[in-house]
Amino acid sequence: MSEKVLLIDDEPEFLETMSERLRLRGMEVEACTSISEALDIMADKQFDAIFLDLQMPGTNGIDSLKMIKKLHPSLQVILLTGHASVEKGIEAMKLGAMDFIEKPADIDVLSEKVRKAQAKKMLLVEEATEERIHDILHGRAW
Repeated sequence: MSEKVLLIDDEPEFLETMSERLRLRGMEVEACTSISEALDIMADKQFDAIFLDLQMPGTNGIDSLKMIKKLHPSLQVILLTGHASVEKGIEAMKLGAMDFIEKPADIDVLSEKVRKAQAKKMLLVEEATEERIHDILHGRAW
């Protein structure tokens, strides 16, 4: 099963290059230039990982991360930035980001992050399923 990735960045050239490089590694990739477009895409499709640009016009990466995690708590979000700071990295991790990476990032590193995101997402889904089964079994008087 191939990994499914959503790229969110306001730079079309970056999106085109990253999409092509991840597809060459066997991943299914969607790309968009705004959080509103991303939320529309996420309403219909499931992803293993999201690469989110920290600095975009309109809604910034931190606010976008909050929106994504509110709607899709198990989704693994990796913030990418050309202007990394320790404060922003800490803030992103506290809000549930899986990682915070400075551009330009090595494609092998990003590919490995996607595989880890897929594994982490599967574990979270499995835990949620076990919890629901536990609640059903212990919530009824058999």
